[in-house]
Amino acid sequence: MRGISRASLEAVTERLGTVLESADTAALGRELFEVVALLEREHTLRRWLADPANPAEAKSGLIGELLESQASPSTVMVVGDVVQARWSRQRDLIDAVERAAVFATIARAETEQRLGELEDELFRFGRVLAGEGELRAALTDEAVSAESKSGIVQALLGDKADPATTTLVTQLVTHPRGRTLEDGLEYYGQLVAERAQRYVALVRTVVALSEDQQERLRSALARIYGRPIHLNIDVDPSIMGGLSIRVGDEVIDGTIAGRLSEVRRRLA
Repeated sequence: MRGISRASLEAVTERLGTVLESADTAALGRELFEVVALLEREHTLRRWLADPANPAEAKSGLIGELLESQASPSTVMVVGDVVQARWSRQRDLIDAVERAAVFATIARAETEQRLGELEDELFRFGRVLAGEGELRAALTDEAVSAESKSGIVQALLGDKADPATTTLVTQLVTHPRGRTLEDGLEYYGQLVAERAQRYVALVRTVVALSEDQQERLRSALARIYGRPIHLNIDVDPSIMGGLSIRVGDEVIDGTIAGRLSEVRRRLA
């Protein structure tokens, strides 16, 4: 998000923190995800709520009427806050509700200082998908019902992962919002890291890194970026040697494959 949307997002996120202190956060997360689905379906409603020409009070009043009998006061408060803000694009409004839903879903893990575990679980699930083509196909096939996809996720993660991880993965497979499953997992992982006030570094290496190597790499990246770093390690023989590190949009490519690719590019 940029410009006015970014300023609105910061304000909405700050006020969300107050709501999370007293709300049933798991229920709030589920209801906010339902609102995301509603706004995705109802184009006219979404357009009206995002139109800056419509009064903020009228927008929050309409949300109150629509949600009062179906959602908790906390959900009505959060969504009302979002629709009163100004957004550059309709999608930014929905993104803000989705972001609030993720933060509510992971709030308990945040309180219990388990956000690192959530980051690891989301990343590992992505690695599982990379090696299981049939599983990925079942979770992304539009012909497979949302109920069936939810059942698959529950069978895979139900007693093995944090409930928040299961909720987030279920949301991604049933309501991808135009994203690939891999992109959705990465985005949610970034939101978890943001809540933990750190960056995520995706490290591709030809061989597994020892704990000492990981710690030294983590410390070096933290000095560079001025914030704690969470490492997601992807062992990838195709890079032949060295390391490829991606933090946000920045890529540090020290791999043999990367250097060969650069040589080929220059020769061309």
